[in-house]
Parts: sequence; structure tokens; C-alpha cells
Amino acid sequence: MLRKTIALVAPLLFLAACGNNNPASPSGGGGGGAAPTYTVTLLPSNEVPPVSNADSTGTGTAVITLNLTRDSAGTITAATADFQVTMSGYPDNTSLTDAHIHTGAAGANGAVVVSLGVTAGSVTLAGGAGNFSRTGITVDPTLAQAIVANPAAYYFNVHTSLNPSGAARGQL
Repeated sequence: MLRKTIALVAPLLFLAACGNNNPASPSGGGGGGAAPTYTVTLLPSNEVPPVSNADSTGTGTAVITLNLTRDSAGTITAATADFQVTMSGYPDNTSLTDAHIHTGAAGANGAVVVSLGVTAGSVTLAGGAGNFSRTGITVDPTLAQAIVANPAAYYFNVHTSLNPSGAARGQL
């Protein structure tokens, strides 16, 4: 009887020790270990409404890392974000006019909550491709907690002169 109990309990203990290995989850998780990192696929078809002009062939990836400071109770007391953005497939010399995180689930537009400070002419995609980064962008601690708790309620997008309302978008 003892062997049967051990044979049943041992696999359960092993699974419990392994934790959640969901590849759709952000790395880190903000629980005092690694900084939560979100890899976002940027597509013109994700914009609302979808982009259908010359920018429609563009794609991109944004890697967003939240650097969190927590107090002894685990509450986020300060946060910054680092952004690494790579884009390709756009018309030659496309100029980005903005880039930021918005509130909003897939299929819905929402307010800007974190701006990267990209302005017209500050990022040009020579040959239709390029990359840019921004580091140390201040994020309100309450907003950082909300993003960590429900990243799917936020999206990142980039804007171009051809699509000032948004050229490519992806959910966190």
C-alpha cells in the first residue's frame, strides 16, 4: 500500500515543482526574479481597422522588458521599460512618427499609456527595414502592475507618416 501511495504522489510532487512552463506567458513574471519580458509580433492586419495601403507588407517585432522595483511586501514601487524594435517590409525610407503601449484588447483601440518619444524623422526605415531601441522609459508602478497582471489588455504599435493612426500592432 505504501509503494502505491508513493507511486501516485511522487509524479504529482514532481509536476508541482516544475511550475508553469507556458510558452505564451511572458518570461520573468515580475515575482522578484527576472524582469517580465514580452515579445510582440507587429502586423498591419492587427491594426483597427487593418492597414491596407503600402505599409500592409510590413512586419516587426518589439521586445519589451519591464524593470521593476518592489518593496518587502512585493508591491511594485517603481518601474521602467526597455524597448527593442525591429521592422521590415515597409516602403523605402518609411518614417516612423510614433511608437507606444496602449490599453486595449485585440480588436479594440485604446489610450496611449507609455510613449517612446518617437517623432517624425527620428526613425527612418532605409530600404524599408531597420530597428530602434529606447531604454529607461518611466512606467507608473500601478500601470506596471496592471500590465504584469494582464498583458493581453495592452498592445504596442508603431505609426508611420502613411498611417498616422497606426501601421503595425501586437498584443503584449
